[in-house]
Amino acid sequence: MAIWKDHGELFVRYKRNPILTVEDWPYQANSVFNPAAVIVDGKTLLLVRVEDHRGFSHFTIARSDNGIDGWVIDPEPTFAPDPVNYPEEIYGIEDPRITYIDEIGKWAVAYTAFSDSGPLTALAFTEDFKTFERIGPTLPPENKDAAIFPVKFKDRWAMLHRPVSNIAGAKANIWISFSPDMKYWGEHEVLLYARDGGWWDARKIGLSPQPIRVSDGWLIMYHGVRQTTSKASYRLGMALLDPDDPRKVLHRSEGWIFGPRELYERSGDVNDVVFPCGWVLFDDEIRIYYGSADTSVSLATAKVSDVLKYIHECPEEQCPDEYCRFFEGHKQVTPR
Repeated sequence: MAIWKDHGELFVRYKRNPILTVEDWPYQANSVFNPAAVIVDGKTLLLVRVEDHRGFSHFTIARSDNGIDGWVIDPEPTFAPDPVNYPEEIYGIEDPRITYIDEIGKWAVAYTAFSDSGPLTALAFTEDFKTFERIGPTLPPENKDAAIFPVKFKDRWAMLHRPVSNIAGAKANIWISFSPDMKYWGEHEVLLYARDGGWWDARKIGLSPQPIRVSDGWLIMYHGVRQTTSKASYRLGMALLDPDDPRKVLHRSEGWIFGPRELYERSGDVNDVVFPCGWVLFDDEIRIYYGSADTSVSLATAKVSDVLKYIHECPEEQCPDEYCRFFEGHKQVTPR
């Protein structure tokens, strides 16, 4: 068996984390976490998930000139559930990911709507982050962790998402789907498999921030849920997808590269969770904005060069042969 190189944690925490807590909020709320992140007009914009004291969530914008402090927060919810017109939002909206679609000049906000049938993926567009045009559900329950690619692939838009089955023993894998109009989605197939046994990302994985284009492909970050007898821990890994065909995984993490360590990540409404829904390229670094223990918002950074060096050192297979011969031997990409 080949000797594995442990890279440790790739991202460095901001020393004054968390950067946003409920005490910063201009109105009453229980917690603030899992923000989408983009750069708009030179400022960092976070679309933050805010949970009220009923347990329902909505989104509120926080802006900063430097992306670290001096946050200016909208005085009331920016994007609230509308269960009258969109009944799938009856129990709130959660975990947004934002992608700028240059072809239509709008931002696509993929999010989870919490219906009485369970969570499902939904989509809205905005030009100014003041008004939002809902497309509505994109896929039925139970499904989460959706994000849109910013370009078409052979005249089809692509979306990553994570369906879940209630069948005992079924895995939660990351899927990819395609659409001619971002409303009707098909051509569904598994992109990343959750691994087996003792792996940090066994049984359940899901997309974290939106895909970003790098020099030779699409970089994605995903979370893996490690279940033990006493708890579940959310940790992060990466994968690089082919630039022209995002169904092809070029490299994938073996070990996790960021996980709950500090007290603000270990203890909160949900313990042992780091959960980024947004990242941005800022000069020569990648910044991830993440929910810490489902309670507050934190920041961690890594140099772009270090991230690219790391991902290219990762295996070209989803799993090393000695562990995962079955999946690599049975996964097929159907020509389009």
